[in-house]
Amino acid sequence: DTEAVFMTLPDLVAAEVGPALVARGLRVFDLSGTFRLRDPGQRQRWYPATPDLATPAVYGLTEHYRAALPDARLVACPGCYPTAAVLALRPLTDAGLLEGDVIVDAKSGISGAGKTPSERTHFSECHGSVAAYGLFAHRHGAEIEQELERTVTFTPHLVPLDRGILETIYVRVRPDVNETMVAAALELAYAAAPFVRLTGGALPEIKHVTHTNFCDIGWKLDAGSRRLVLIACLDNLVKGAAGQALQNLNVAFGLDETTGLT
Repeated sequence: DTEAVFMTLPDLVAAEVGPALVARGLRVFDLSGTFRLRDPGQRQRWYPATPDLATPAVYGLTEHYRAALPDARLVACPGCYPTAAVLALRPLTDAGLLEGDVIVDAKSGISGAGKTPSERTHFSECHGSVAAYGLFAHRHGAEIEQELERTVTFTPHLVPLDRGILETIYVRVRPDVNETMVAAALELAYAAAPFVRLTGGALPEIKHVTHTNFCDIGWKLDAGSRRLVLIACLDNLVKGAAGQALQNLNVAFGLDETTGLT
């Protein structure tokens, strides 16, 4: 008998099919954006026609919602950009180390723009070029703000690669915070996380994470300005999508978290 379903449907279709599958007793791991936003107003703004759920979905960022997964009936797997940003920043916000707004400058391979053909993603248009898109209009910005509970300026760019995301994140730390405290917060959060690699001052690169479920996080703090720069890097098609969905299923069903993943 089927116990779980991975759902990779368009948003409006997922909004109808997801609750129906849950009602039939199946556990659903949804890779659309339909159920990620908990606030009804934000959900209607970014994903119109999404129904209100009797039981809200569990946000499937495995490292931070691990305890909720075994009882979850509907898991909303995070977007690729939010996965990198929230993994890098959530331990620091939880520890109260940051102040002010967050700037996320993200670079993604062309697959990060989705599979729908468009002029922007034609080889002749994207080869040899880097282009920003979706300024103040990308759904993932709302998702990052939800998980960090602070204002985020999120700017995505397409770069001429087939896959991979690298985010440069700019934040300011409190006056009493030093780099040792930043490292300690991240190390505490991910000491038992098999797919988060902390590189410290050895800054991550896309080529080190492609075709894997790893997210690499590096950082550098300028003590004078209190400006902290974090670099977060992952494969948008694995840790940012299918790999994270499988990771969530593994945890939800009590399997080894790394089963089927590298």
